[in-house]
Amino acid sequence: MTTGHTAPTPHRSRIASAMAKAKVLTEAMPYIQQFAGKTVVIKYGGSAMVDDTLRSSFARDITLLGLLGLRPVVVHGGGPHISRAMARAGIEPRWVDGLRVTDEETLGVVRATLAGTINPDIVRLLKDHGAEASGFTEFGSDLLVARQLHSDLGFVGEIVEVRTDLVEDPLDRGVVPVVAPLAGSADGNHYNINADTAAGALAAALKASKLIYLTDVEGLYRDLDDENSLIDAIFMDELQHLLGSSSVSAGMLPKLQSCLEALKNGVPQAHILDGRIQHAVLLEVFTPEGIGTMITRDNRW
Repeated sequence: MTTGHTAPTPHRSRIASAMAKAKVLTEAMPYIQQFAGKTVVIKYGGSAMVDDTLRSSFARDITLLGLLGLRPVVVHGGGPHISRAMARAGIEPRWVDGLRVTDEETLGVVRATLAGTINPDIVRLLKDHGAEASGFTEFGSDLLVARQLHSDLGFVGEIVEVRTDLVEDPLDRGVVPVVAPLAGSADGNHYNINADTAAGALAAALKASKLIYLTDVEGLYRDLDDENSLIDAIFMDELQHLLGSSSVSAGMLPKLQSCLEALKNGVPQAHILDGRIQHAVLLEVFTPEGIGTMITRDNRW
């Protein structure tokens, strides 16, 4: 019995595959139009920084954002790298509320690791994947200006100024700023800045449309012991209540606090994404579903 339809052929399969890809592009078009010319600050950390496949995926995504007219800014961490370097130097790490206590010896390791190793490596990675990129550390840039956060933390700083003029020109020229969380100060000292805090301060100062954190978790949970309690979206006031509960780990605390500060200072959206997922940034920016947890202001802010 014949049906009047011809059997599938490899040629038709290729057409179907191409049509599916074209459909994805057309569905992304409204988001491309919405965010063209807008600044997106991305905190780069976790597995996405060390897994070779994820590193390449991240670099391609950042390159694509630029090609589509967005203005990505990358702020990187380096906690595990710093801890390994401290171990080699025989320095025992200490933490207070998720922040690394930074004495003078530790600061030397932090600066050498972030500015001397990680930052130039990310710049090379982006360039190898077709992006124009430029590194910003505290050496000669003074992009971030800080003061001491608390004497018990040593050379850990809180940001008091972001010199946005230093990154606006590169962004206008299509260059991706790659920012190490290091700062100078009016008193001549150098400070270690929590990378999440640095990303939030930069997003606010640059009037970014999105602040994105790449992490090693799916997002924010209402109950750390319940994987089904992932929060898709949450308002600022709800998040503040959650911060006072046991649902927030010490490592997540600076991230969420910096989200709140960024949103209070005008950033419309912050996102906690699973950086172990390839193309996590693209899925968030260019699809209606998004991934991870989105934090937004409500009309009371």
